[in-house]
Amino acid sequence: MAKVASTVPIKMRRVSRRFERWRSSHRGRLPIPKALWEAAVELAKEYGVCRTAQVLRLEYGKLKRLLVAAGPVGKAPKALPSFMEVMTPPLAAGFSECTVELEGPRGKMRIQWKGTTGLDLAGLSRALWEGA
Repeated sequence: MAKVASTVPIKMRRVSRRFERWRSSHRGRLPIPKALWEAAVELAKEYGVCRTAQVLRLEYGKLKRLLVAAGPVGKAPKALPSFMEVMTPPLAAGFSECTVELEGPRGKMRIQWKGTTGLDLAGLSRALWEGA
């Protein structure tokens, strides 16, 4: 028994003693106090639900539900950025090259494009397919 107790972290042993004191002072099937469940959830965040439930002699399913309800594991939720700038990688000498081949009911089109501005592929393909 001493060997098993030495592998249990100190935090977990302290909470286990709190559970044992509560259990020894209450007979019958009374609900476990909220403060004890909260302590168990904090341990489960750090040591896992299975190990915590075994050491504290708790129902695994209920501890898991309480852990999920407590929210994500971590100190504090990180705020999402309100603005994110997306930059394209710099091109060699500021130019890029592209070849586009389109084929539709009105014919074929091959475009060789070199430059620094964007190419309106949607507009070109619409003109080829629908006719402008």
